[in-house]
Amino acid sequence: MSCCIWIWLHLGQCFNKMVIENYEPFIILLILITSAIALKVFHDYLSSTKTTIMKKNLIFLMLCLLGASSSFAQKYEFRIVTTVESIVPSGLGRSRMTTSNETRDYKEFTTSRSEEENSRNSSDRADIRVKGFDETKLLNFYNIGGIRFQNIVANDAVVTSKLNAMAEEGWDLAFVNSAVESDAGKDDGVGIFITRYVFKRLKK
Repeated sequence: MSCCIWIWLHLGQCFNKMVIENYEPFIILLILITSAIALKVFHDYLSSTKTTIMKKNLIFLMLCLLGASSSFAQKYEFRIVTTVESIVPSGLGRSRMTTSNETRDYKEFTTSRSEEENSRNSSDRADIRVKGFDETKLLNFYNIGGIRFQNIVANDAVVTSKLNAMAEEGWDLAFVNSAVESDAGKDDGVGIFITRYVFKRLKK
């Protein structure tokens, strides 16, 4: 009986993992039905007078089933939307929301260094640059009179529209990272607020 309880608890953990990682519903249902049937057979065998060898074989098969239930790894694809909002005084600077329409393979621009091999990365910047991208105009945080909250709200509305469009295309917002390079005083005339929205969805 203790083995059955342990197996049932393990199945519960697998189920929670599948729900959190957005497994396809039919995969979850199939695994649960198969596990329930196997658990019932396992319990019946333990309650019967079958040989010890049969019972050990069944335990081995059940462990294989539990291992398989945890191996339905989901493969995701990711996409990043970046907003850059100017916080330069007097309304100077530019604010944009960008999304790349091209892909790059990071391996083509990566150099592995070691004590024996310490050569510099010689990747051409022109090969890294992306010319195909969507650029959406946003408003700067400041105007001549100071900070303008209407501009911030306007940017919120535009970004929200983009987030809704991504959701309709099946993308889930996974992470949001933001950073500020702020105005450091009279002699520093630059400043941006940058936010990266990282989306993911199951590969088709």
